[in-house]
Amino acid sequence: MPTPIKGRGAVSNRASRHLRTHVEPDPAPPPSDAPGEPDASAPLARHPATRVLRDAARTVISRNDSPDVPFDQSLNPYRGCEHGCVYCFARPSHARLDHSPGLDFETLIYAKHEAAQLLDRELRRPGYRPSPINLGANTDPYQPAERELGLTRAVLAKCLEFRQPVTIVTKSALVTRDVDLLGELARERLAAVYVSVTTLDPALKRTLEPRAASPAARLRALATLSAAGVPTGVMVAPVIPALTDHELEAILAGAREAGAARAAYVWLRLPLEVRELFHEWLDAHVPLRAARVRKLVRELRGGRDNDPRFGHRMRGQGAYADAFRARFAAACRRFGYESREGAALDASRFRVPADAASTQLALW
Repeated sequence: MPTPIKGRGAVSNRASRHLRTHVEPDPAPPPSDAPGEPDASAPLARHPATRVLRDAARTVISRNDSPDVPFDQSLNPYRGCEHGCVYCFARPSHARLDHSPGLDFETLIYAKHEAAQLLDRELRRPGYRPSPINLGANTDPYQPAERELGLTRAVLAKCLEFRQPVTIVTKSALVTRDVDLLGELARERLAAVYVSVTTLDPALKRTLEPRAASPAARLRALATLSAAGVPTGVMVAPVIPALTDHELEAILAGAREAGAARAAYVWLRLPLEVRELFHEWLDAHVPLRAARVRKLVRELRGGRDNDPRFGHRMRGQGAYADAFRARFAAACRRFGYESREGAALDASRFRVPADAASTQLALW
């Protein structure tokens, strides 16, 4: 039986699938006396502390052509996420860095310190065509490191400078820190925020999403943003059958009362290594329900644990999924949610401000 680790979602540190060899770490490694930034190659202890490392990114805007998401541009100031949500579909991305999608993903956080400057450069390119940029498509832009580093805030300030529309998906109440910028962007139809709520049960949240904001704090964040005029929505995500699906109506009711105007949901996805990590979590935290959860997940995915096909990966199939879809539609009508379509943002307001260096030259 896997042993839970307090404050962490994963209960293991499975090796990256890209590594040809795997080294078991010393359970009590000697402390490093090397100066400078933390060494990402150093082995992790059973109860590892979070280490924030520098991401030497050269670009920050990622593009996609997926029909499953309502945006074609995204920006992630961080790689890895300390929130530690065990089900996170982004976990396998850490394997590309030769780290584990397990504990490494939530303890080795890469920060793009130059994110705002890189965004400035990309928005100034002659061929850039403005469309909304999503923050939080992969990892949470308001995870704990943001409180000190302020990379997401700097990106928002840059979006305001360029009148670049932006959407945000987060599980953090820290988003309210930037209500000043978000409110100003919203007044020009340039911003919308979606808060993800998986469960309203604080005890379940503590093991499922150990370092994300409490359910109550997320609802308060929705209320604060809505009161400031920021278009808001709730993402009931992920929906985990036999574990959180019964909370649908309660989540929608609470979010609507807090001011959310739009709602959507996404079924649990288990790509690549996430499957084993989630199964370990089930056995460690809810062993009596584990078999039922596994069975229904496979039922939703046509007999498999995951369906990666475009047009299918975000949606379930079968009678269970159809019944939930009907519940969601009925609840949205009952609570007065607007269309599931995202808030209409205005990309026509985009402008390239004068470059500081060019302005100085013009004075001569």
